[in-house]
Amino acid sequence: MNLYLKNLTVYLIHLFQKAGMSPNWAETTGETLSLILLFLFSYIIFRLTWSGMKKILIPVFRRSRNQFDDLLVKHRLFRRISYLVPTLILYYFAQDSVYSLPVLISIIQRTLEVTFVVIIILVIDSLLSTLNDYYNRFEFSKDHPITGLIQIVKIIIYFFGLLFAIATLLHRDLSTLFVGLGTLSAILMLIFRDPILGFVGGLQLTFNKMIRIGDWISMPQYHADGTVMEITLTTIKIQNWDKTIVTVPTYSLVSNSFQNWRGMEEAGGRRIKRAVYIDMDSVHFVTQEELEKFKEIKILKPYLEKKEKEIQEYNQKFQVDPSVVVNGRRQTNLGIFRAYLKAYLQHREDIRKDMTFLVRQLPPSEKGIPIEIYVFTKTTAWAEYEDIQADIFDLILAVLPEFGLRVYQFPKSGDLAQLGTKQTNIG
Repeated sequence: MNLYLKNLTVYLIHLFQKAGMSPNWAETTGETLSLILLFLFSYIIFRLTWSGMKKILIPVFRRSRNQFDDLLVKHRLFRRISYLVPTLILYYFAQDSVYSLPVLISIIQRTLEVTFVVIIILVIDSLLSTLNDYYNRFEFSKDHPITGLIQIVKIIIYFFGLLFAIATLLHRDLSTLFVGLGTLSAILMLIFRDPILGFVGGLQLTFNKMIRIGDWISMPQYHADGTVMEITLTTIKIQNWDKTIVTVPTYSLVSNSFQNWRGMEEAGGRRIKRAVYIDMDSVHFVTQEELEKFKEIKILKPYLEKKEKEIQEYNQKFQVDPSVVVNGRRQTNLGIFRAYLKAYLQHREDIRKDMTFLVRQLPPSEKGIPIEIYVFTKTTAWAEYEDIQADIFDLILAVLPEFGLRVYQFPKSGDLAQLGTKQTNIG
């Protein structure tokens, strides 16, 4: 082809000379037209190559069961490879079109060398993106994401590609540029500060298994409370429960604290830790009539019989005078209520019995006596968990009057109105 192209150039020059052009103008015009025809030929070959890939190669890949080649198509690998064809044609044959202008040939070849490097970098970028997407289809990728590592490799490739392009355009040796980089190291550290910190943080997060894709994490300082969608070199993408997206710097998860709910999900139980505040004025010793009434509660009867026997033995042992209320031991409506709650929760099939199970009394305060439920549900699903918790406290609020207890709450507007009416009547 070199011979044909050179003969074409010579023929065009002679043709323009016969048309009456001077030798210099005929040579310049002939070589320019020859170069334009070469560019046109390269473009036609590119179109034919790409059309052949689209009609033959790509349909075969899409019909195959292998998903890797589908990802190659998605990331435009074959499109970028097709760019190599016209680049190589122009590089090897441009000198036969403008052989009388070595300076122009040198500029064209340097430009094509840079273009060639850019295309190779884009091809490698497509392969790395394909590898990352293919890797993410496996379940273990959630524990060991490689997105950050892939991005580091891409940065290195782009960096060396940029150096090679500069060295080619300036016609300098690549080693001399590396020597000059020593003076630019501080600037480079500032430019790549976030990627470097992100890479270090990403390695710590990955190897220590602190976070993975799909984890539910909470970082109040970044208004993040949701599921991890993506872990990259510099940021972590989190979708909050209100469907908003928050991006958090990767290194911040190492330098700051965050809460990962994965342990709760893997344990298969979600904690209920909520208290109801009892009005202290409603707490009292129970009478015999109240005890008989409470014994009619099926799940409470075994406890009451056991407790009553224990108290009678104690009082008989110490010869307690029952006519004085404060002598000996007696049951209170609050204690019986706590026993009822424990029995009720024990009978619920959606509460785990093999994890922490408490119905406890917290220190009294100006808001009353807190009775706290500290148990774990068998489900970790948010909606189901909230339903179970609501069912439990619905029952607590409804059943409290049956034990002679009242919930403490701040005075309502109606209470204040009644108090004002009473003071007016007294006045």
